[in-house]
Amino acid sequence: MRRYVDLVAEARKRVREIMPWDLSRSLVTGKKPILIDVREPNEFAMLCILGSINVPRGVLEQSCEWDYEETIPELAKSREQEIVVICRSGNRSVLAADMMMRMGFSNVVSLKTGVKGWNDYEQPLIDGNGNLVDTDIAETILAPHLKPEQRTPI
Repeated sequence: MRRYVDLVAEARKRVREIMPWDLSRSLVTGKKPILIDVREPNEFAMLCILGSINVPRGVLEQSCEWDYEETIPELAKSREQEIVVICRSGNRSVLAADMMMRMGFSNVVSLKTGVKGWNDYEQPLIDGNGNLVDTDIAETILAPHLKPEQRTPI
């Protein structure tokens, strides 16, 4: 049986990952990739990278195609454009980038370390109202919040 960590490790063999400083440098030079954040809407509303589009992982495939309620035209017409997929820590994004590659997107990468790494690199994050989020507050929001019953049984 393959577990989540196994699926992520397999996808990492196929997907190119970039570091936060690579993305930061790209954005500063004016190369504007499409930033797709595959976290859930409530996560995205708390904080995100400026200019990113929220495409929850559960509707990603439909968002990439025409003729669905979830279709995001900017994404559906951009199979050749540079796309950076983002999540909290870089796991969901690598799975999403892998799926997009299988769907024919030729220039898609995953942000290794995700929004958490972006914040650790002290790059700006905004909330759902467009306000800058303090680095320390972002760190608290991005920390795992496991309940005791979610931990591996002994």
